[in-house]
This record gives sequence, C-alpha cells and structure tokens, in this order.
Amino acid sequence: MMTGLKAVDGRRAVRNALNGSTPRRPVWLCAVGKAAEAMALGAKEAMGDRLDTGLVITKQGHADPLALAGYGIETRFGGHPLPIEGSLEAGRDLQRMLQALPADREVLFLLSGGASSLVEVPIRGIDLPELRRINAWLLASGLPITAMNLVRKSLSRIKAGGLLGHLEDRPLRALAISDVPQDLPQVIGSGPLTPEPDLAQGVAQLELPEWLSTWVERGIRERGSPETGRARVEILATLSQAKAAIATEARQRGLTTFLHPERLSGDAERLGKQLARTLLGGERGLHLWGGEPTVRLPRNPGRGGRSQHLALAAATQLAGHHGHFLLSIGSDGTDGPTEDAGALVDAGTLERAELAGLSAREALERADAGTFLEAGGDLIRTGPTGTNVTDILLGLKT
Repeated sequence: MMTGLKAVDGRRAVRNALNGSTPRRPVWLCAVGKAAEAMALGAKEAMGDRLDTGLVITKQGHADPLALAGYGIETRFGGHPLPIEGSLEAGRDLQRMLQALPADREVLFLLSGGASSLVEVPIRGIDLPELRRINAWLLASGLPITAMNLVRKSLSRIKAGGLLGHLEDRPLRALAISDVPQDLPQVIGSGPLTPEPDLAQGVAQLELPEWLSTWVERGIRERGSPETGRARVEILATLSQAKAAIATEARQRGLTTFLHPERLSGDAERLGKQLARTLLGGERGLHLWGGEPTVRLPRNPGRGGRSQHLALAAATQLAGHHGHFLLSIGSDGTDGPTEDAGALVDAGTLERAELAGLSAREALERADAGTFLEAGGDLIRTGPTGTNVTDILLGLKT
C-alpha cells in the first residue's frame, strides 16, 4: 500500500512537474484540498525564491501553519466532510487575496480532493447552518460525487469556474491530484477553475427534495450566465497510477497479482460483499481495486466511513474462511468524518467483535462500522498521507 501512496505523493508529483519551470514573474501560490500542504512544499522545493507568497487551505491536522509561514505561505483550515466557519472564512480570504494581488504576480493553483467543503463562498441567503444541512443531505443521499458536486456548484460563487473572474488575464498554471471518476478537472474540488456550461441542465436531472431544489433554482439564477474561458488543469496523480505501482511492487515480490481495472462505485455494503465473494472464489494472490463507494446514511449514523462500511460488509462474507484478507482505506488517510483511514478484515473479524457483544448486521444498519471494527482491533490509522486519489482496496488470498 505504501508503494502506491508514494507513487501519487503530492509533494513529489508537484516538484517533478515544476522542476525546470522558469516563470518570468514572482509566483503566488494557492493550494486547496487535503493534499494541499504536500503540494505546496513540492512547489517550494522546485521553485525556490521564485515562489513569493501563498495560501494553503486544508483540513485541520493536515498542515503545519508555522512551517508554511516560514516560506511566506498562510494557512486556513476548513471543514471536511462538512464545511465549518473556517471554510467560509477561507473563501472570503481567497477572494480578498486574489483581488489584492499585485499585477506582476503569476498564479500557481494546486488542487486536491476535499476542496469542495474546505473552502466556499455560497450564494446569497445560505448561511453556515443551511450550508451544512445541504452537504449533510448530499453525503447521506448515496449520490455519486459527480452528482453531489453539481448541486454544490449551483449554490457557490467560486465553484464551476467561479474563481476565473478573480484572476483576470494574469498567467496561471493549475495542477491537480484526482480523486474523481475519469479524472475530470470540472469534478475535482467542484471545478473552481473549470466552467460548467450545462450546469442548469445537469442539476435539473437530479431527484432532489423540494427544499433543496428551491435553493438550486435560486443559485442557478444568481450565477447567471456560465463563466467563460477555461484554465488548463494538469492532472499529476491518479488512482490508476497508485494501483499500477502496487501491482508492480507485488509482482516483484513474487505475488500473483490481479489488477482489476473497473472503478468501484455504488453502495458500499453491496460492493463489500461482492468483492469478498470474488476473493473467495478467485485464484490465490493479491487482488487490487479502487474507487469511491457510497453509503446511504440513516437519520442518526454512528461512527465510520465508506471504507469501514465496505470492509465490514466484506467481513460478513469472509467469516470463517481463513487465509483471506481485505484492506480498504481512504488514500488521504481519513475515511468519512473519522481519523481512521479504513480497516483490514479477515476470517475472524466478526468473531472478535461479537465477543464484545456487537452485531455486524446492526452496525451496518446504523452506519456504525467504526465502532464494530475498533472492538475487533481491525481499524487502520495512518494520519495524513499527502495525497488523495480516493479509496484503495487490497484483497489477499493465501
């Protein structure tokens, strides 16, 4: 797994992309997302004194403000997976800094997953409680990320190319780490530099509750005509690269390796059971998957995230089948609103937790996989990884 994370490390990816670049003017940096600090440090290593000042917007615990300040880079902490007041403050500060930027500055924009909730400037009338209500509904809806981001774009003044108006005609370079299907720039972080000409038509196809549809319609009217122009966004790191690196390392170590190309999507419980059955019925060796499952949350969900939910569902199928293991983690080091990256489950996962009086079925129904997996000692905690290419799953059959 570490081989895969190193292959898509934000610091290394940005440093490699910028090595040899020679901007003619001082550069102002903006890095947004859960890999923002790593990407900013890579830029500083590559550009040295040519990188003048900048702004990093990330999740609490994913950056060291004092270290970044030593390079002239300010730090703002937003919320993830739900926005917080810091997300709105970061949005206001980003707009203010862009407006005050000297005319001789070039802009380097670094984007990674998580940006949608870490920074926001909502349409008129949406305060923080309503913004959190909207995002909580989206996260619990089971909608894929592409659909969720259509709604977020409709209600934002900086998403869907909304930042382009603040950049005027100054030179801009944009680099991104992808955590979305097809590695589409307009989906990563809800596309702050990528207009969505068909936004109104796209969001109109979604089945939304009436209260949210009313906000979306208001947002589309306030946004008016779609932003024009488009910044070229260079994709530096992807899920496919991480999986390929893991497969190469595994084969070099003599493991028979099966690299499953499909990108996982849809219900995490269904996928977890399906992958476990594939592992049970498949050949011996290492099986690799990746993607972004979804979980439809109950009214009062427990502890966990999609990786933990998928892993627990897989454990219900692996119970008693020794020699089978499944690891599911968020590549950024966090899974849902927890500090756990995911879980490693095996034949004894259910038995270990049931000794503590817990039920796997009840945990899945309550979206409380984290509590169950912690009781059995199956949770994985890595801390921030400096990247974010969605979830990576490894299945081992010995």
